[in-house]
Amino acid sequence: MAGRVEGKVAFITGAARGQGRSHAIRLAAEGANIIAIDVCKQLDGVNIPMSTPDDLAETVAQVKALGREIVAVEGDVRDLAAMQAVVDDGVRQFGRLDIVVANAGLASDGDRMDEMSEKTWRDMIDVNLTGVWMTTRVSIPHIVATGEGGSIILTSSVGGLRGAPNIGHYVTAKHGMLGIMRTLAMELGDKSIRVNTICPTQVATPMLLNEGTYRMFRPDLEHPTVDDFAAVSRMMHVLPTPWVEAEDISNAVLFLASAESRYITGVALPVDAGCMLK
Repeated sequence: MAGRVEGKVAFITGAARGQGRSHAIRLAAEGANIIAIDVCKQLDGVNIPMSTPDDLAETVAQVKALGREIVAVEGDVRDLAAMQAVVDDGVRQFGRLDIVVANAGLASDGDRMDEMSEKTWRDMIDVNLTGVWMTTRVSIPHIVATGEGGSIILTSSVGGLRGAPNIGHYVTAKHGMLGIMRTLAMELGDKSIRVNTICPTQVATPMLLNEGTYRMFRPDLEHPTVDDFAAVSRMMHVLPTPWVEAEDISNAVLFLASAESRYITGVALPVDAGCMLK
């Protein structure tokens, strides 16, 4: 069924690459215009290579190649004024806002909770939790203004559904997103605005497939490879795969953004290859 979000406008954070780019392309292919933001620079304390302006430009090119329009801005989800400005500008250009995908997230080195540095903790919470609240904060008035309802989708994780050692800052942020989701679902339901989270397992994006991840999962090896990591990651799942693809998450985003899920709200939806059964 084509055109499932025809005529809609979607605001996507972390849209320069990975899941964010995939979501932008999937929604654009189904008829949506896109408002996009990504930090597009290396943040202090993050060892994994982050997105670049060229990455965001590629997202723009791919959306336009589908015949849709896109407003794309470099900005930080921790900056409320910048977030407000990009959404306001996008709505001025497109006339409305219907869908929000709070996808931007930070991956950083982990540690035991009792040994973690304050900066590591604060950076993670500021981006992965406060940044999500800010995304919803600047978006909700625009969705309400349409009078037609809408869909807000927050990217949590299987780490938002259970604990995990040495990444307590990440687990805490992803659990907190479920609190935001459930509260907003109750606050906005009378306006026909649905709010849900997606909880992916490992997703094959640059945030996952890098040397830092390989070393984290295979500390027993001096120079672990992607294949070494895959062998361990596969053990996390019931289905025979080490990870899912960004497109698998985008398919769930599209479903939750479309009228096909018109009575689904307040749900934490795993896309996890059976990870939560383990």
